[in-house]
Amino acid sequence: MPDVPAVVARPAYDRATIRPGIVHLGIGAFHRAHQAVVIDDRLAAGEVGWGIVGASLRAPDTYDALTPQGGLYTLAVRSAGPTRHRIIGSVSEVLVAPETPLKLLERLADPAIRIVSLTVTEKGYCHDPATGALAEDHPDIRHDLTSNLPRSAVGIIVEVLARRRAAGVAPFTVLSCDNLPANGETVKRVLARFAALRNADLGRWVGDNLACPSTMVDRIVPATTDADREEIARALGVEDAWPVVAEPFWQWVVEDHFPSGRPDLAASGVEMVGDVAPYELMKLRLLNGSHSTLAYLGYLCGYETVADAIADTGIAGTVRRLVGDATPTLRALTGFDVEAYKASLIQRFANPALRHRTWQIAMDGSQKLPQRLVATVRERLGKGMAAGAPALGIAAWMRYVTGIDEKGAAIDVRDPMAGRLADIAREAGPVAERLAPALLSLSEVFGELAADPRLVRPVTAALASLYAVGAKETARRFQAGELAL
Repeated sequence: MPDVPAVVARPAYDRATIRPGIVHLGIGAFHRAHQAVVIDDRLAAGEVGWGIVGASLRAPDTYDALTPQGGLYTLAVRSAGPTRHRIIGSVSEVLVAPETPLKLLERLADPAIRIVSLTVTEKGYCHDPATGALAEDHPDIRHDLTSNLPRSAVGIIVEVLARRRAAGVAPFTVLSCDNLPANGETVKRVLARFAALRNADLGRWVGDNLACPSTMVDRIVPATTDADREEIARALGVEDAWPVVAEPFWQWVVEDHFPSGRPDLAASGVEMVGDVAPYELMKLRLLNGSHSTLAYLGYLCGYETVADAIADTGIAGTVRRLVGDATPTLRALTGFDVEAYKASLIQRFANPALRHRTWQIAMDGSQKLPQRLVATVRERLGKGMAAGAPALGIAAWMRYVTGIDEKGAAIDVRDPMAGRLADIAREAGPVAERLAPALLSLSEVFGELAADPRLVRPVTAALASLYAVGAKETARRFQAGELAL
């Protein structure tokens, strides 16, 4: 344990006694600032059989940083007040799937592993975001169907489930912690379909025996920067190669279905419920929908961070309108103050201590829009309402993915569909009446709404305004009621 100031919290348990019970796929900043913190609490409470083995599915960065530190890292919780630092010890081992694939498969096959959790982002499930079905033509899926050393999360999990079944070992629980609609149902659907493509009997077994409870996770976790590392090193008196930074707020809602057992998550503040769906809708449509809209408008306005963007009265007003427009599509939540949650959003976005880049949030929009904005529009239209504020968020995404900002500079668009988006933008040109229908034709993103005039008209109008007067003035006009969508 490093010699750090007494004010820094540290693991309140002997790490030598930890035994792994969880393998986490996609051990990025969010997991280490959220689920791993809860498990750190449970280990401190004496539940030593729930240590985490983390696995990176692509790059070795986390392994390279954490392994020399014995898996220890710092969580810095930032707000307008003093930063609180805590050393987290729940990650006992980190693996890199492409470098040691057999070792990862062996860990997953161990009967002691009773939960496999995931934060692999929306694109990591190799599925169609509009339908939730497995994308059977995805390159990783095609590879994994013909290899016993799979590279996708889906392929890895099914390969190990097949091994456990053959060995008479009960399946683990698969716990998705990503922003997917009905994430438990979605991950089970893609796993069962992939298993069936391998072997029909295996597909039936996965469908009948695998538990995939749904979850909702909520915490703002910006990417760690060199400046963060320097600040944390000063506070601790030692260097930490891979700390994480987060806001004070966190929420984790979990469907309570763990046939192979689980730690006492509720004792650490996790909400164990019978139905996660109402919480999921609230978070996806209020926080995530606002976050994406704010990111695209903010980036186009030249704002580097979320806090900079939300300080713009037009953008803040647009976010408030979006939250209002999404509210009628939510489901009733018993015992939870949705109005207080809504009221907290602007304050959370405005946190001056978090430098959450708009560019970071803007990544992978084609995977995020279906659940964050398009689903809200679909439900509003079904209730006889206008598309409303989500149409502006969609238009801002369209302007962003053209790859050219308002000053004519290139935008580094990071998206699985970046090539197709660039081709569409190049062919349509900067003309809203051509570009909006062309991008709306992407059925993977917009589904059956692609040609619906109730969406095409407001998105085209919003995009035309973005081209004519820019994002800042468009947001001002929308929040002032001068632009009807």
